[in-house]
Amino acid sequence: MKFSVGAFTLFVASTGAFSPAAGPNTRTALNTATLEAPAAEKTAAPQQTRFDRLKKNYKGFQKPVEEGDVESLSFGYDDFEAAVAETSYSFERNSIVKGQCIQYEPKGVIVDIGAKASAFLPEAEAALIQPVGSIVDDLVPLNEELDFQIISEEDENGQLMVSIRRIQYRSAWETILQMQADDAILEAEVVSVNRGGAICLVEGLRAFLPGSHLAGKMATEDIIGQTLPLKFLEVNQENNKLVVSNRKAVVETQMADLSRGDLVDGVVQALKPYGAFIEVGGMSGLLHISQISYDRIEDLEQVLQPGMAVKCMIIDHDKVNGRIALSTKTLEANPGDMLRDSSKVFENAEESAVNYHAKMEHERKLRESAARDIVLGLGDSLDDLGDDLNGEASPAAASDPLADVSDSLDSLLS
Repeated sequence: MKFSVGAFTLFVASTGAFSPAAGPNTRTALNTATLEAPAAEKTAAPQQTRFDRLKKNYKGFQKPVEEGDVESLSFGYDDFEAAVAETSYSFERNSIVKGQCIQYEPKGVIVDIGAKASAFLPEAEAALIQPVGSIVDDLVPLNEELDFQIISEEDENGQLMVSIRRIQYRSAWETILQMQADDAILEAEVVSVNRGGAICLVEGLRAFLPGSHLAGKMATEDIIGQTLPLKFLEVNQENNKLVVSNRKAVVETQMADLSRGDLVDGVVQALKPYGAFIEVGGMSGLLHISQISYDRIEDLEQVLQPGMAVKCMIIDHDKVNGRIALSTKTLEANPGDMLRDSSKVFENAEESAVNYHAKMEHERKLRESAARDIVLGLGDSLDDLGDDLNGEASPAAASDPLADVSDSLDSLLS
């Protein structure tokens, strides 16, 4: 029969361990044999000493607090509870928090908002107004306290996404609603044009300006970059809809000072079969073909051309819709001067306007005089009729031909 050497050695060691005659050396051999078993191949973790355990749990020296010391403290439990209540550490979505931008990144900014991890501000959320070609370094400064709105939940790293643009968006709408309530006139820049009109930036928001509400201008690329006075036509925050009017603003600012008979300078904007559109101080006025000259006009293009500077007289206006009617034939010294030499008519326009006003004033006085004569003649007829009916009239009745009528009305009302 064969026996394994390792098993025989273990058997002998075990037998010796339980033998009464086994001494300390025998127990030592047993421990050595046990460590030499296959389990000894793994390295056992070193056990901490009693000193190491005490050192790990040591919190430092703590001075015992006596009852008198607690009473002398100025900051109590009630003060601590109030301080906790006043301090807000809300990092929920849509919350507004304070923070500082601490580092620029290729597509945003790292922001410290006091959370367990730094927040991230995407470049698209850095500002409501972002000029073409601008980078995030131009939109937000570093190490300055700003307001941020949380727009996401924490990711797996505990990081939040924040926005400045949404705060500015809400503030812009509040400003616009207040301006609409005040019926204010605002200034806005034209940023683009389309088939229906133009797009303007109002407090950073895109507003539509219909082409029909442009005063003295056409919706072409020439007006891009221009700043125009505007008034609101429609404000709808729920649908994010803004519609503005340039003509309405011009009416209130300029047409308030215009009146019939005023001499104004203008530029021919467009020619139509029925007349010409003249730009007057940012407004569009109609110079009808019948108001160009006292003579008949066969070809309008031989008299006026687009871009030509002219002088006209205002003969009518519609301040509600911002429309004015113009005339040049009132400036003609002789009928047909506009057809023969229009530049001479414009050169003598001021003198011709004065003469025209004097002529109109003279005609007005003649009409008033004729009307007065008719009224007086009618009064004499009434006096004669009263004498025939009542015989000799009293002096009071002669001075007041309506005295009897007043008495009759008084008697009816009593």
